[in-house]
Amino acid sequence: MLTVSVVSPERTLFEGEAESLVAPAYDGEVGIMSMHAPMLTLLGSGELRLNAAGGERRFAVFGGFLEVADDRVRIVTERAESK
Repeated sequence: MLTVSVVSPERTLFEGEAESLVAPAYDGEVGIMSMHAPMLTLLGSGELRLNAAGGERRFAVFGGFLEVADDRVRIVTERAESK
């Protein structure tokens, strides 16, 4: 299980656990599952999809970065909206 946080300058949009996620990196989509290697990437614009305990969550994100380390995923975006 991943511990995920999705943060924009205005607020924290999501803080919790997810089985996996798909994010819009600057050069294409990236999928993250438990035990993923440490990674840092720039985000582009697109849809962030989380497979969370309560069901799928979707967000529109616009720029920022994604960091993965020790089953923790931190997504800091310039702008985000819940879908």
